[in-house]
Amino acid sequence: MRLEVGLFILRVYLGFAFFMHGLAKFQGGVGNTASWFDSIGLPGFAAYIVAAVELVGGLLLIVGFGTRYISALFFIILLVATLKVKLSSGFMGNGQGSGFELDLAYAVMAIFFVFNPASSLSLESKIGNKGRE
Repeated sequence: MRLEVGLFILRVYLGFAFFMHGLAKFQGGVGNTASWFDSIGLPGFAAYIVAAVELVGGLLLIVGFGTRYISALFFIILLVATLKVKLSSGFMGNGQGSGFELDLAYAVMAIFFVFNPASSLSLESKIGNKGRE
């Protein structure tokens, strides 16, 4: 049961972190994020998708519904963010911007949830997805 509680805490934290990032994008104006995406060579419309996935996906991860799929989407977001934005700053940063160490930590958490079965402390375990192994 201690393992289940630890996994619950990890899942809720990861969901909360992504929810907050999505919320910040909407509060700051997703159009601003879209313009920034355009400036770094990503399609601006992707900002709306990323913001929605972070916001809604974060909530879904918190309650433990669609954990494997949401975590896979989070992993992809983190992979693109690392390769497109953070990699050139290095692992710890370069004095002008943060590095990719936190993104990598979140990516490792996300990939863990992609490859592991639903926790008994999740909504999906209560509504019939117990056999997703």
